[in-house]
Amino acid sequence: MAVDDISHTSQHPLLHSNGAHANNNNKKNINSVSMAKWVLKFTMWIVFLAWVALFFVIPTDFGSELYADWIDATNGSLFGYTGSMLLLYSAPIIIIAFLAVPYLLISGEDQLQLQLQENKTPRFRLWTFPVLVDGPLGVVSAAELIGMILFIVFVIWDVYVYTAVILGTIPDHLIPIEKCCFILNNLGLRLGSIGLDCFAFLFLPVARGSVLLRLINIPFEQAIRYHVWLGHLTMLLFTLHGLIYVISWTIEGNLLQNLLMWVDLGVGHFPGVISLAIGLLMWMTSLHPVRKKKFELFFYTHQLYVIFVVFLALHVGHFIFGVSAGGIFLFILDRFLRICQSRKTVDIISIKCLPCGTTELMLSKPANLQYNALSFIFLQVRELSWLQWHPFSVSSSPLDGKYHLSVLIKVIGEWTENLRGNILNSSGANLHLQPQTRITASIEGPYGHEFPYHLMYENLILVAGGIGISPFLAILSDILHRTREGKPCLPRNILIVWAVKRSNELPLLSTNDMELICPFFSDKLNLEIHIFVTQESQPPLEEGQVHEAMNFSPPVSNSCSMSILVGTGNNIWSGLYILSSTLGFVILLFLLDNFYINPYDISSWSYKGLLLVICMLASVFIFGGVVVGLWHLWERQNAAREACKDDRIMVEKMKHNEIVAHKDSCQQKLASSINTYYGSRPNFKDIFGDISEKWGYVDVGVIVCGPPSLQTSVAKEIRSQNIRRQHHHPIFHFNSHSFDV
Repeated sequence: MAVDDISHTSQHPLLHSNGAHANNNNKKNINSVSMAKWVLKFTMWIVFLAWVALFFVIPTDFGSELYADWIDATNGSLFGYTGSMLLLYSAPIIIIAFLAVPYLLISGEDQLQLQLQENKTPRFRLWTFPVLVDGPLGVVSAAELIGMILFIVFVIWDVYVYTAVILGTIPDHLIPIEKCCFILNNLGLRLGSIGLDCFAFLFLPVARGSVLLRLINIPFEQAIRYHVWLGHLTMLLFTLHGLIYVISWTIEGNLLQNLLMWVDLGVGHFPGVISLAIGLLMWMTSLHPVRKKKFELFFYTHQLYVIFVVFLALHVGHFIFGVSAGGIFLFILDRFLRICQSRKTVDIISIKCLPCGTTELMLSKPANLQYNALSFIFLQVRELSWLQWHPFSVSSSPLDGKYHLSVLIKVIGEWTENLRGNILNSSGANLHLQPQTRITASIEGPYGHEFPYHLMYENLILVAGGIGISPFLAILSDILHRTREGKPCLPRNILIVWAVKRSNELPLLSTNDMELICPFFSDKLNLEIHIFVTQESQPPLEEGQVHEAMNFSPPVSNSCSMSILVGTGNNIWSGLYILSSTLGFVILLFLLDNFYINPYDISSWSYKGLLLVICMLASVFIFGGVVVGLWHLWERQNAAREACKDDRIMVEKMKHNEIVAHKDSCQQKLASSINTYYGSRPNFKDIFGDISEKWGYVDVGVIVCGPPSLQTSVAKEIRSQNIRRQHHHPIFHFNSHSFDV
């Protein structure tokens, strides 16, 4: 006994010492990562602020002098005027993209734990404080309002400075009508310049897997509205630019001659006319009334952006086009990757058709394709259309299984109705259609938030309208899995408010069996569910009966899972893809300049502008394509190493079928744990008022997924609660998870 005691006491200090050493190493690693992130973030902020300041300074006399000095200093470099403009306007945003790659590489699950530890003190945040809630712009946060004000100030500032310069440079010898034309011509020129500055930002929000969107943790579903706002502003400026020139040329009496002019040295008017005409067509068909009633018209005319960009380059020439080349280049990078990913067909592991008209698809994916509960995908079914891609939020957690993700699809329009018809036909359930119709699915994505912000709040309110419950099923599953497995997860109080039209949609909630995911979850999680059935005054007679869903499993092939060729797929490969494409662009410009343009004395601005666009495309297709090819081979080798992949998929399919059966059997049990109100709508003033008294001084994350009217109602109440809150009341944070193209 004495020997054992001595041995035990002698080993304990060693173990304690090793544990302390490991803790010290962990602290050092965390400090090193934090320092590296701080340096990268600081550098990116400096570059970004300098880039933004450039747009404000250039119109001034000081900026004009700096610009002239820069052109003189760099004009003799390898790429001449083109290189000068690219370095000045496009290089900063590319540099930020480069720096974003290592920043994202060191920001993983470990950083999630750090963020959870940091978010302890309740405080207001600009991104989650709704300021404007009524109006054509929808719900606008304080941060978004600041950004809008900065853009408006920029436009007003530029117009003011340019107008002052124009009025100060009018030659005295001109007669009044000539002075009028002089003012109009110069004002039209300057409005075009301002429009081109705005155009430099236009493509950044629509690069779905862009490293920049991931850097600032803004998903495409939210960024698309910034593209809409910028598009309206840009096209307004371009339209005024063209209209003022038309008025001036009409006064001068040479309108037709000027419209058809296309010169070698200088700006070509005719390609500008074509570009503006296409831009106006895209703009008119993108207005909300047209987009809402004739979405396909909007979608197909918007594909004319390629012609718009090409003729814009022909219009302004090579070095002026360099102002907006950076954003367009990043968009081309994303678009090429999306094309590569979408060429692959994806296995549908299982299909579940619910009586309410909603279909659940379980799609095959590789284990190394990461996503989170807030992600969404774009789905194409080739039997319905080769051109249409429809966005759907995932309804599964990444912890539900490594080799699949699920989406819920409700019959709303023609496409979803045809999809359900094809599914019923392929299952043999519909005897009126030709049996065994194929369903060939392709996927783009997943896209979404880089970090799952639903895990950052200890208190959550999830507000859904109809099929908007889909992402909240994923959130619930994710929280339950993390709670069971002890992974980083803050939420402890969750309130779900769900508004539906009819009670036949209620079985959607039973697609998650919470007890099966996390036994005795009620001991660890305070969950309340309030359902409002708005178009039924009382429960139906068959309430409590379990409506049986139709389940079937299509045949699964050997290797038809989602491709990881997506910006969010692998940070290392994504970074190499950006780097190789950019280096390829520089190499092609060097070769073009030194072996074609200079030796053959190519001077046409339009032709050089076209060559610049071709170089951008070729660098991505050739140099970036090599990396994409290697990336694809690496993906295939990884898939080959998963020796039992088919067995694993079949195991997941069997588990899914067992879960479906268990879900159906416990639907009544789930229904007894929720509060259902018939013939009424949620009163958010009462709901948020009760929460304020119950939860106290805490941060409350509110996530809304539903129609714009629902978002407006919730945002209005959050703004009201935050403005008139008492010191012991919560701070509510508004987050929207609704996708509205």
